[in-house]
Amino acid sequence: MNEKGFSFLELMVVVVILGILATYIAPRFMGRADDAKAVKAKVDIAALETSLKLYKLDNGHYPTTEQGFYALIEKPSTEPVPLNWKEKGYLEKARVPKDPWNREYLYLSPGVHDEYDILSYGADGAPGGDGKNKDINSWELE
Repeated sequence: MNEKGFSFLELMVVVVILGILATYIAPRFMGRADDAKAVKAKVDIAALETSLKLYKLDNGHYPTTEQGFYALIEKPSTEPVPLNWKEKGYLEKARVPKDPWNREYLYLSPGVHDEYDILSYGADGAPGGDGKNKDINSWELE
């Protein structure tokens, strides 16, 4: 009988090799989702900063804390009312993004660290933390 195919021993060798490869390669990719979320939060904060700067160029001031980021998509009716508000707003998709953990970015104007502060509390949603729970903010962006 001349049957073609793999023997049980050959299949076991392949399974062992795949197991060894997975042992060394998988850990390299395991924390990447958390890294990607932190990068997205930094990109979002940078985009919000750009929109805030354009708002200030047009109106001479940043939105107040009370007006928040919604002043970038809808003309505020509370003081200080912007005099040169851009007709289509300042955010490209006409919506305020949420952080990668599906929470609102925090905005404070005037800020404690700068003219305004933008902040995400990371995965745990609480101040402070390390790793995936680390706060991401506008005054520490690289």
